[in-house]
Amino acid sequence: MNAGSTLARIRAEKPLVHQITNYVVMNETANATLSLGALPVMAHAIEEVEEMVGLAGALVLNIGTLSAHWIESMVLAGRAANERGVPIVLDPVGAGATSYRTDTARGLLGELRIAVLRGNAGEIATLVGVDAEVRGVESMAASGDGAELARQAAETLGLVAAVTGPVDHVSDGERVAAVSNGHELLGAVSGTGCMSTAITGAFLAAKPGEPFEAAVEALVAFGVAGEDAAVNARGPGTFHAGLYDALAGLDSGGLDARARVREL
Repeated sequence: MNAGSTLARIRAEKPLVHQITNYVVMNETANATLSLGALPVMAHAIEEVEEMVGLAGALVLNIGTLSAHWIESMVLAGRAANERGVPIVLDPVGAGATSYRTDTARGLLGELRIAVLRGNAGEIATLVGVDAEVRGVESMAASGDGAELARQAAETLGLVAAVTGPVDHVSDGERVAAVSNGHELLGAVSGTGCMSTAITGAFLAAKPGEPFEAAVEALVAFGVAGEDAAVNARGPGTFHAGLYDALAGLDSGGLDARARVREL
């Protein structure tokens, strides 16, 4: 793993990360991307998404606040990304809560070549037919452990699966990595999962041919930033503000030494 060198490349090259995301987190994911060192663009208009994705290093699709025209934009942008070799990260927010969300996520997975699927255990479990409980956009329960779920999702769907939680698990169907970086306050602020997806997009833009490594490194970087933001936080509000500062202050030279990653 070379999270530090990948972070340095992101900051040097400033890849554009095209995000078709949701109203709740649009500001948060844009600022997280910018704080890390990449460039965000939050373009969802049907009239421009195909052109915009041609300028990007990665495309992030997030189904958090769905509507029909946004789904159409995601499909158009995704097809253009596939044609141009631009890697895609999909965040199936709330899959399992309603049939609309579940069907949309499955439709995107069937229609497009997705490089990385990043979601919580309930969302990922739903998409591979494992019993799960999703309440709103939160995972309440999922059968099995995160490592096996990540491996099963990767094998079944033919992509890299990143299942995030107290310990994150990433798999390409053969390898499984457990990432233990992070802090409990990440679960107290709305949108931190979506931020981790955006950060995954930035790392994937820097190493598009290595989606497993990019996904692991992104979760290490975001987890370390969470640890740093928690040091002086008085609660969720100050933690939220501190998270941007922590992303901007990540030390690329010392990042790998702080990684808590086990290959299972």
